[in-house]
Amino acid sequence: MPLLSDLSAWVLTDGKAGDESQCLGLADALGMAPERRRVAPRAPFAWAMPWGPIDPREGARRAGSPIAPPFPDLLIASGRRAVPYMRAVKRLSKGRTFTVFLKDPRTGPGAADLIWVPEHDRLRGPNVIATLTPPHRVSQARLAAARARPDGRLAGLLPPRIAVLIGGASRHHRFTQDDAARLLADLDRLSQAGGSLMVTASRRTPEGLRRELAALVTKRGGFFWDGSGENPYVALLALADAVVVTADSYNMVGEAAATGAPILVFEPSGGHPKLTAFLEGLRAYGAVKPLAGRLEAFSYPPLDSTPVIAEAVQRGLVRHRRALGLPEAG
Repeated sequence: MPLLSDLSAWVLTDGKAGDESQCLGLADALGMAPERRRVAPRAPFAWAMPWGPIDPREGARRAGSPIAPPFPDLLIASGRRAVPYMRAVKRLSKGRTFTVFLKDPRTGPGAADLIWVPEHDRLRGPNVIATLTPPHRVSQARLAAARARPDGRLAGLLPPRIAVLIGGASRHHRFTQDDAARLLADLDRLSQAGGSLMVTASRRTPEGLRRELAALVTKRGGFFWDGSGENPYVALLALADAVVVTADSYNMVGEAAATGAPILVFEPSGGHPKLTAFLEGLRAYGAVKPLAGRLEAFSYPPLDSTPVIAEAVQRGLVRHRRALGLPEAG
């Protein structure tokens, strides 16, 4: 696929890490280095989004506006608060900017030139692409590079090496004391069976659970990332013989599927029908099983939808530029 590095691009979100990460993963796959633009609408404008207008304080002519010109060739946006700003850029650029929205914008398929949704979403249309897993930055190239030059903090750990990706409370999930105890017991059984745990926690991980995870690694051996040094996230996935991931993070589960390693999913309290459908799709693909305190031997072809989504964006962008008589790139 030709690269589009000579074209300009924005990533437009309200700063949520999950939304921004998906947009950046798509830009990476396109070979583009986008500007990160973040919207921060005030009430009552934020309440009316995605249907209402932008916050006038953030209009294109205002100092520090997130949509100040010159407008990009490509805009990749995500999150309901970004929708009105994406519409404004499309209008102000006189249609020149090709707009891509990740996830359902809630205003119909006409919200952007191209829309990506997960397969479990209902939105469909001629400009809508649906895949099982989301776009992300854990590319096959990055995994291969991490395997070729293993992180020294991890390379000496005894196999099987088990990457443990811990999230935390979210809109639909919570980690109760019982959940934490259940997770720690399952991980302890895994480590007693001879595996080396390689643990990373998120900013959402409850502090008590974080301490218990660090203590478990100290007791059984392995690696716990305390936030110091380079982030080992891709290295953990690259070297993992198996991956344990908490189900509160759609992104983390999707990133784990890019490895081809068995994924053992821990589901904290709560849940959502869309997440259930996502996990069912991955079970049907052969990528995940529930965490039950033991390693599971199974394999599947690594699943990375990012290049598929990127190819659809490139095709749409090329058609768009041809229709407007603009120079082609790549």
